[in-house]
This record gives sequence, structure tokens and C-alpha cells, in this order.
Amino acid sequence: MAGSLRVRVGVASETGRRERNEDFAGACLGSDGQIAGRGVLAALADGMGGAKGGREAAELTVRGFLDGYFEQPETLGPQRNATRVLDTLNRWVHTVGRTDTTLAGMACTFTGLVVMGRTLHVLHVGDSRLYRLSGEHLSRLTQDHVMSRAGLSHVLLRAIGLEDSVRLDYAHHPVSPHDRLMLCSDGVHGALADPEIAAILGRRSAPEETAHDLVAAALAAGGDDNASALVLDVIDVPAMDQDSLGLALAPLSIGDLPRAGESVDGYRLDSQLSDGRYSRLFLGRDETDGRQVVLKFPHPRVASEATYKSAFLREAWIAARVRSPWIAEVLEPAPGRQSRLYSVMPFYEGETLEARLKRKPPLGLDEGLDIAIKLGKAVATLHRAGIIHRDIKPDNIILEKGGSLRLLDLGVARIPRLEEFRAEDIPGTPSFMAPELFAGEAGAEASDLFAVAATLFRAFTGAYPHGEIEPFSRPRFGRPAALTQVRPDLPSWLEAAITRALSPSPADRQGDVIEFVLELEHGSALVEPPPLRKPPLYDRDPVRFWQTVSALLAAGLLAALVLR
Repeated sequence: MAGSLRVRVGVASETGRRERNEDFAGACLGSDGQIAGRGVLAALADGMGGAKGGREAAELTVRGFLDGYFEQPETLGPQRNATRVLDTLNRWVHTVGRTDTTLAGMACTFTGLVVMGRTLHVLHVGDSRLYRLSGEHLSRLTQDHVMSRAGLSHVLLRAIGLEDSVRLDYAHHPVSPHDRLMLCSDGVHGALADPEIAAILGRRSAPEETAHDLVAAALAAGGDDNASALVLDVIDVPAMDQDSLGLALAPLSIGDLPRAGESVDGYRLDSQLSDGRYSRLFLGRDETDGRQVVLKFPHPRVASEATYKSAFLREAWIAARVRSPWIAEVLEPAPGRQSRLYSVMPFYEGETLEARLKRKPPLGLDEGLDIAIKLGKAVATLHRAGIIHRDIKPDNIILEKGGSLRLLDLGVARIPRLEEFRAEDIPGTPSFMAPELFAGEAGAEASDLFAVAATLFRAFTGAYPHGEIEPFSRPRFGRPAALTQVRPDLPSWLEAAITRALSPSPADRQGDVIEFVLELEHGSALVEPPPLRKPPLYDRDPVRFWQTVSALLAAGLLAALVLR
């Protein structure tokens, strides 16, 4: 699909034990200019049993939706365009069902979706369903319109053609690469519980194979209805541009800091994780799909609103363009949902590197190198995209329980073509900042490399390479503390690599973060140890040292007596 929106679709449908198949599903993935700018469409309908014309209603509605949507004015937007088409189709099906005896009572369920840009638009009526698998989390995005009394759950309260006007449910959700969407009839979800559906979708087979597996599993589980499934994999979505982000943030303001137990825009704040100088973090849950998330609210007392809007703009911009297992994701709330400034991230189970350093035992060589190499790859990913992090430190590194690593906090990152922070508003951490940043430079790959090395020095020693530096001070940078003096169990080649990366002059550091990572991966084979300094006479031969001192003192005393 043009415009970076790329999807793959597979569909399967079986009659089961019924006389005929009254389900119908389809998708429109056209690549011509008109369709490419309007999104991807998919829909599934299930003809009402016990009435004539169920199959005809289902096929007509799906085909009419896929064709009619693109005849609507683009300026109206997905919701109004889809609703106009379905209103027309509903009136036609209802009228035919009342006037044509061969199709008497024709009606069908309908669940359709439009993926446009980075948003999923959902239109729904009846008891067919739409599921979304994000990572390993399965959520149902539709509600069944059926009677709630026992034994009557098959009786529809709403459907296409059931009344002269249709009451459609509409919702929109953010969509991300690797999301898996699944439309199905009640012949599938009626036979398979949600955990079984999640397990089949979670195998991540090709969409067509997955659709066939769902249908086969439903029939094998004893389902006696038509069984149909359409699986749509989101491969990639368009990048969010700077202008659209700015427009989205323009009406948002910094509100009072919330407290644990409150709910903001459908996010329940379960517990407070931290309350720092710049922001307050909460562990919460998205009440729309049950997903556990972390929410960061800016502190209104620190910086101007424009500064914080710029920070949130940066994080969202980077999240739209950089996808890496080493970079923390920023979740985009659905359009219209967010009422104030905050950011939403997935909950990464684990601990910060700073928290790990407070536990015993201290980092060993293998554990520390594993962290350093993953951190280097995270930073290199940003650099390939032209992004400078500018605040690399142990507090901004999450060590996940599974052994992965995530680099956090991109609000002060330097981004090409995006307006720059005022110097007084950049919340860098002085003890990890390169000398050139104190001189007023904006930050470059070399300054990020310095911060990586300073982070690694602290990870191994618990100290800072140039001592703890207070904000707004003007430190002098010389040779950093000797790593092996604090940790004599570590090899000299590791000290040589870190010392080089901590050079006061950017020109004396490694060429880039990748070169630093290679030195760490290959150890002594690539790193030349620092020149050995001859130990002082006191360390080599204390007796001779004091004999020499005594002789010099005696000579001095004798000379003084002679002169006197």
C-alpha cells in the first residue's frame, strides 16, 4: 500500500453443519492513487438465520461498503463516509426484506474497519466481532448486540436491515506496526474462548493460514454454525509528521498533577512510580482494553508550557519513526481522547539500571558488557535516524525481566528540522554530560558516546568518572578516574575503551557508538591498553626512597652549616 501503510490479509469461511454459508467477508487493498489516500478496508457480515436472504444481505452489505466508501467525498472523513454508505445499504436491505417475498426478513450483522494513516476506524452492528492482538495482548474492540437473557444470546437486537434506520457503533483506535486484527462471525467466537483465539493468533502464521486455523479449530470444537474469519496484519503505518503532531498538541495544556486512584481520559492511575523534578509517573491501566501502561505527566512548576509541548512532540515524533527492540515505545491515544498533556508508554516489567546498581552483588564483567552492548545498539539506532538522545544515564535505562533493555526519555532529544530547546530548559544530567555541552553546543553523536561511557563507568563502579557535577557548574575535565583502581577485577582493555570514550575532546573518542560497541564485544583484540606509567620510587623501593630523602636532607643541613 502506498504512503507507508502496508497490510496483509487472509480470509477463510466454512459452511459447517448448516445447509449453506450465509457469511461473507472481503477487503479492499487497492494501490491506485485514489484508494491509496483513503485507507484500507475490511468487513465481515453474517446473514440472519431463520430468514430468507441472509446470504444476500451479507454479501450485498460487504460489497456495497467496499465499493461505496470510495465514492464518498474525502473531506468528510472515515466515520461519516462509512456511516453514509451503511445507512443507504440498511434502507435498501430493509425495504427489499419487506417487499420481496423471496428475500423476506433479510438482514445481517456487520463489522467493518478502515485503517487510515495511523488510526483504526471501526463500524459495527450485531454479533460478529473484531479482535486486536497487540504484542501478546488480545482485546475485543466490539460489543455484541444480543439479548442478555439466558438461552436468548443468539437473538439480535440490532442488525443491518432489521429496522428502517441502523444504530451503528463507531470507535477509533491507534494502530501500530505488527498489530493483528481479526474479524469473525459467531461461528468462530461462539466455539472458541478468547484465550484459544489469542493462542492461534499469537502463532503469527501467515494471515491466510491463521484464518484457516481459526475456522478449523471452531468446527473441531463442535461449532455447528458457519465459521468465518478475516485476519489483517499491519506491517507498517505512515510516519506521523511534525505538523500533524503540533496541531494535535496545540489545544492541550498542562493540568494539575493527578494522584493515584484517579482516572484521566480512560486511564486508571493505580500507583505512583516516581515524582521527580520534571514529571510524575504512574503505573496505570487503559480501561478501554485492559492494557497495563505507564503515564508521565509534566510538572507545571518547572518549565514553560511551550517547552513541555516541545518535549512531548519530540517523543511522539521519534516513536513514529524509530522502531527498535532497544527503544521504549510511546503509545498514541486515539484521536480526541487526550484532554491534557501527558505521554503513555507500555509497562516494561523490570527495573532501571540505577536501581540495579543499588543491589548487591555489583555488576560483573559479563553482565555489564551485555548491558553496555545493548545500550550501544539502542543509541546507534537513534543516530542512524539523525536523533541525538542527550540524556543517557542509568535512570533512563530499563532492564527488562526477559533480558532485554529499553532506552527511555526522548523528550530532550535533538531532532533534525525540529525547533531547538532554550539552553536553560534542557534537563540534561551534568554528571553524564560531555565537556562540549557545557560550552554551549547542542549535542552530537560524540556527546552521546561520552554519556554511554559515563553510564558504563558508573555501572561498574557506582561512581562518576569526573565526580558528581552540580547543575549550572562549570567543571574542568581532565583524565577520568581509573576504572581498574576502583575495580581491580576488571580487565585493562575495558578501562582503555571507556577512557577513550571519555576523552575531553570529541576528536579523541571512538568514531561512533558502533566502534565503541565493537571494542566491547571483541575486548583485548581491538583495544590497545593505555600506556603503562612507571610506578614511583616509593612504590618500587621504599627503603631506597627514604635513604635518598635522608641523604638529601643531610646534604642540605651540611650546606647550611658551612654557609653559616
